[in-house]
Amino acid sequence: MTLLSPGTEEIFKNILLFLESILKPIIGFLEIWWWFFLPFVLIRPFLFLWKWWRNEIWLMTVFKPILLEVKMPKDVLKPIRAMEDVMASLHGVIYHPPDWWEKWIDGQLQTSITFEMISDGGDIHFFIRIHEPYRQAVESSIYAQFPQAELVQAKDYTKLVPQDIPNKDWDLFAADYKTMKDDHYPIKTYMQFETEQEALEEKRIDPLSSLLEAMAKIKPGEQIWFQYMAEPTSNEPGQVAPKWLQKGEELRDELAKRPEKPKLQPMAVEAVKILITGKPTVVEEEEQPFLPPEMKLTPGEKEVITAVEKKMSKSIFNTSVRFIYLGKTDVWFKPNFRLAFSFFNQYTTQNLNAIQPIGKTLTKIHKHWFLPVNIFLPRRSYLRRRKIFRNYITRLSAFFPRPGGTFMLNTEELASLFHFPSWIVSPVPGVLRVEAKKGPPPELPFE
Repeated sequence: MTLLSPGTEEIFKNILLFLESILKPIIGFLEIWWWFFLPFVLIRPFLFLWKWWRNEIWLMTVFKPILLEVKMPKDVLKPIRAMEDVMASLHGVIYHPPDWWEKWIDGQLQTSITFEMISDGGDIHFFIRIHEPYRQAVESSIYAQFPQAELVQAKDYTKLVPQDIPNKDWDLFAADYKTMKDDHYPIKTYMQFETEQEALEEKRIDPLSSLLEAMAKIKPGEQIWFQYMAEPTSNEPGQVAPKWLQKGEELRDELAKRPEKPKLQPMAVEAVKILITGKPTVVEEEEQPFLPPEMKLTPGEKEVITAVEKKMSKSIFNTSVRFIYLGKTDVWFKPNFRLAFSFFNQYTTQNLNAIQPIGKTLTKIHKHWFLPVNIFLPRRSYLRRRKIFRNYITRLSAFFPRPGGTFMLNTEELASLFHFPSWIVSPVPGVLRVEAKKGPPPELPFE
């Protein structure tokens, strides 16, 4: 006994026969010619793996990374503006985009420079990680502004702790960061901390002071690591900056409430319309208001537009920001991770931008409303901590090998996050400094 009527059953049979008549030749074609489509399916994974392989060879044989520790004397009186000049100089030193052959055959890539601050049991160190061929140029850029500094090649401090953290003896808390708004809006910089307006060094304010004070007070067995990976970019075709600057100009016009410019149609489309209608397209001009939109902006709106334009006027780095707080389980005190949160909060402005953790990489995982899912919460937390620890020691971006997890900072913003504080402004005992500054050899008497 069938549930369908004879007429309906006949319709379904006809439909099945029709589908079979279509699918059978297609299946037969694929059985013979399946190999023809295979390259189109595998081309993207192949190119990705090929480029990765060539990059690894190039980095290990040509551009070996080295870690330089920067030690400053106690009596350094340079303002933070000097570090911005260093950042601008380093942008020109490191920027070297590969051409087609260098990218796909030699494996060359646009290298980045990494700025790192750490506290190991209260001892604070400043590091710059570069690639060996750039060492002399980088040292010259720093000595030009800080002639009393010492730059020495150091061992990678990330190799001095167990490489399988977290484990039964060590634990960590970590986060990657992003900007709260579109990264065309700048964060708060040193210029807004009234550092440049004060003539006397002892009256200047350094945004690093509170962080260094806290980092100097952690116990032996605890460590705090800060990492800023900065990849220079420019307006050349094929780089990130041209599209970013174009988007910034569109944002500026939107904030200034300027009317959108009419989009010109392609000549072929325009010709077809004329053939069909017999009339050319006429662009209607809008009636100009008595006052231009710029005159109607409030002082706050003008300040935002000025800040956006100022950010785009300086050299840009595609930046990745992260921190790790780790330590032995018997001394590790989890609330210390808030030292990083409070530090980055200093750079927040309500009308512009802020730096906040990326939820997908934050090592704190919230419980799910569907209770059975929480069974896997400890495992997810472990894997997330392992990934961010591995990305830190290998200096990779948050979502590697996928893109993302980076944002644009100009030289002023980057110098605000990483610079060498003066002893007068930040008298923190944990900062390793040079006791005696170097000078030229004494002049010999001549007869």
